[in-house]
Amino acid sequence: MTIRTIRTPKSAMAILGALAQEGPMCPQEISSKLEMAPRTVSFALRRLLKRQLLRRIPNLNDMRRPMYHVNMENAQEVLERAKISPLAWAQKA
Repeated sequence: MTIRTIRTPKSAMAILGALAQEGPMCPQEISSKLEMAPRTVSFALRRLLKRQLLRRIPNLNDMRRPMYHVNMENAQEVLERAKISPLAWAQKA
């Protein structure tokens, strides 16, 4: 499966990298860890879900806060090609 990274926003790539390194997180955790606005995180998560690079996992402790997990079968190629550090977003500010 070939997935183009050209149209994937840098914020989405940073989130994908952070989830690959840190493991599943909820949007609030992603927002605080990468110092992104919640709206930016929501937009990026929708793009990544649409491309099937993430999976949404129910959080059994709090159903209002779903967890997002990298779908490694589909994201492996994208992660290898992307040379963006997950914390680069926070460092640019």
